[in-house]
Amino acid sequence: MRIAIDCRMIGSGGIGSFISELIPHFIKENECLLIGSHEQCAPFVREQNVLFCFCDIKPFSLKEAFSFPNDILNEINHCNCYFTPYCNIPGGIEIPVFSVIHDVVFLDVKGLTGFVGKFARKMFYQRAINFSNAIFTVSEFSKERILHHLHCKKPLEIVYNSAPAYLHEEFDSPVSKKDQILFVGNIKKHKGLKILLDAFEKASKKSADFKSKLVIVGNAENFRTGDEETVERIQNLEQNPEFHGRIEFTGRISNDQLKYLYAESKVLLQPSLYEGFGIPPLEAETVGTRAIISDIPVFKEIYGDFPVTFFKSGDSLDLSEKLLSFSAEPFTEQEKTLILNKYSYAKSAETILEKMKNICRA
Repeated sequence: MRIAIDCRMIGSGGIGSFISELIPHFIKENECLLIGSHEQCAPFVREQNVLFCFCDIKPFSLKEAFSFPNDILNEINHCNCYFTPYCNIPGGIEIPVFSVIHDVVFLDVKGLTGFVGKFARKMFYQRAINFSNAIFTVSEFSKERILHHLHCKKPLEIVYNSAPAYLHEEFDSPVSKKDQILFVGNIKKHKGLKILLDAFEKASKKSADFKSKLVIVGNAENFRTGDEETVERIQNLEQNPEFHGRIEFTGRISNDQLKYLYAESKVLLQPSLYEGFGIPPLEAETVGTRAIISDIPVFKEIYGDFPVTFFKSGDSLDLSEKLLSFSAEPFTEQEKTLILNKYSYAKSAETILEKMKNICRA
């Protein structure tokens, strides 16, 4: 089977990681046409079964939808099927299309965007459904929300996320735990950073022994836009002498740096109010760091069997108490086996490829 794969979101956070991890499994037994920039496709162009098609058309642009270059469309339409890791699909594709809707957070969570933004996103989601022969999503929770919001009579399959390959590699140097709490996310309200900041302050005031550092992965400047309440909480804590030097923004970091941060931290905090999957707890536990996470439905689905600590979603007092009572004990061998084996991109790729084969043969 010859598969055209949209690589244009490689380097764009979780979706970029999702497609980067699937490609090695796709190319094992299939010829793949990778569509994207030289930089995005560089890790794979020397592999067997790989062809490359340069494309600098931005995802979700008008040009993508209505005037995608004919030479690229010609390359795509000579394949058996087209796969995109998100819900953007170029106009003019004549072969079976397979797309992924990771979540519908903009339809579920109020205040993330205005009426026009919400309407536009819903149109993109619905367009993906209309143009796709099958759609994939990353959890039963997301599947239920997609069916709730969108008209979907196409096959809708679950393909879970997993920890990326680089987290399974051996460390180049020994890693020692530090008295630091790690947050990996952004400032959008549904990520719950304000709840974490409130809990961090409450724990510090309740116990003089609580001296942990809070490390936030990202640039401080990038956190100045978004949820105003969270911005205000950051500013207040930064100006409070009691917290001087205890809150750090990492800036943009490499995968290797993130891997060490995961491993060095005593705990990963994921206080999300909403997720489609929520991968940081899995990534942290893959390298031996426990996680405290909110008890939202999707986390109960994904991490219900995992050695995580749940706190009441949105409750900073409960989170502060969980922080004060937390013990960073090493995982047992049984826990390690569960963490490493429950989810895998090999299984997800197998599900996608099987659906492709069935539809392309029909």
